[in-house]
Amino acid sequence: MNASLRRIGAVVLRYAYLHKRSLPRVFEIVFWPVMELLVWGFVSVYVRSLSADPAVRIAVFLIGAMIFWDILYRSQQGVSIAVIEDVWTQNIVNVLVSPLRIWEWLTATFIYGFLKTCVITAILWALAYGLYRFDLADAMGLYLVPLAANLFLFGWALGVFTSALVIRWGHAAEALIWGIPFLVQPLSAIYYPLSTLPEWLRPFALLLPSTHVFEGMREVLATGRMASASLWASFGMNLVAFAAASMVFRFLYGQAKNTGRLGRLGLD
Repeated sequence: MNASLRRIGAVVLRYAYLHKRSLPRVFEIVFWPVMELLVWGFVSVYVRSLSADPAVRIAVFLIGAMIFWDILYRSQQGVSIAVIEDVWTQNIVNVLVSPLRIWEWLTATFIYGFLKTCVITAILWALAYGLYRFDLADAMGLYLVPLAANLFLFGWALGVFTSALVIRWGHAAEALIWGIPFLVQPLSAIYYPLSTLPEWLRPFALLLPSTHVFEGMREVLATGRMASASLWASFGMNLVAFAAASMVFRFLYGQAKNTGRLGRLGLD
């Protein structure tokens, strides 16, 4: 177990050192989330200026949803980008022939994504408070921890799934790393309540753990409480999603290995 922890820690450090030696990487991490916060924040300020109490609530919903969405998106990207960078640098074979096990490699990407997301969230949190007087911790209370944990879990599940596609099909699947999170975005009811979706689409949306998280976020912001059933439903769905993503990864990794595709990753 100690050997596994050392290997996981070494891979996390390797990913961290990439940012230490590359200013563009650091800039890219911060730039897009900050720009998105500024856009939605100023939209919220405008909405707030149109009328009184209802507009204030809408503004809070939008800023909170933006920060929560970034937790989900960045946790998925943390896993997928770590994998695709090894493909880009043609280092994937070196990683896979090392003593590092697959589960250790993926665990390291989870930790790396978690740390990176925490840094980004802290920056957004500070900006949201400084510019718009929105305090996420004060608004969400203790509900912040389980809701954010669900977003991390779902983001990691999506990251494992998209990484499996890259392992199997290489550069041909790169676009899916950025595309798949945005495929679930409309169904997750991020910036609007679930009732906004067409009635026939709502059952599909409820199959996503992220939908329950964003509905719960709005419920907490509006009432200060959240139904525990929604929270547990989200956890249960995340376990199913994570198990399914792991099985897909195992299957596609086996296919890439058996067909010889694994050794050509980054070369095609």
